[in-house]
Amino acid sequence: MTYKIAFFDLDGTLLDEEKTIPEDTIQAIRQLKSSGIEPVIATGRAPYFFQPIAEKLGIDSWVSLNGAYVVYKGEEVYQRTIPLTDLEKLVALSEELGHPLVFEGKANFYANREEHAHVFDAVASLKVKQPDVDADFWRTGEVYQVFLHCESHEEHAYPGGLPNLRFVRWHTKAMDVLTSTGSKAEGIDVLLSALGIKKEEAVAFGDGLNDKEMLQLVGLGIAMGNSHEELLPFADHVTTRVDEGGIRNGLAYAGLL
Repeated sequence: MTYKIAFFDLDGTLLDEEKTIPEDTIQAIRQLKSSGIEPVIATGRAPYFFQPIAEKLGIDSWVSLNGAYVVYKGEEVYQRTIPLTDLEKLVALSEELGHPLVFEGKANFYANREEHAHVFDAVASLKVKQPDVDADFWRTGEVYQVFLHCESHEEHAYPGGLPNLRFVRWHTKAMDVLTSTGSKAEGIDVLLSALGIKKEEAVAFGDGLNDKEMLQLVGLGIAMGNSHEELLPFADHVTTRVDEGGIRNGLAYAGLL
């Protein structure tokens, strides 16, 4: 199969544990671009979390916010926000259970509480600034995704009580909240259709629980050697760790380097 486009998760895939890009990854992405293959970031992060990373890699296309906001070469391709009625139910339930929320808009993100330890720990792990505080942003702004801050033993009440929403854990104290049909695969599918590229002609790299659908959608799904063990059954191939040449080795396996 001749592949025409490659999608890359960020944390644990393009970025190592220190949230830096290994030099061999930078060189591999440059070589990929020089061969005419389009690299696209596919991440749960919002654009304001990864703009410097994209610029360093020379990437101007992305499927962000777990498929909710898609940009191709600087132009918006797709947007999907969480309906107000679902946000209202989420806010009510989280208040009842005592769990803080962070609302992610297209241009900024806002916590509904001041200085909560769970929010601080989870956001700090991304090595980005802490959110501004606006408890009512969900009423007035467009919300693409929400961080729900609770521990794993506290999350059981949410899926059953909010069937229109999907919950994906990314930190011991945080989960992504998106629409029930939302995923990176949704945004990738829209972008591939817009570009006239078949799913079989795409490659994707990931390491986390929110990469399952993406790896299944494309022609070649590659899991990093440092992947969450639950992701591995969804991959066609497992490359080495991000800090052991994982991107370069995976691209070589795909015949792209």
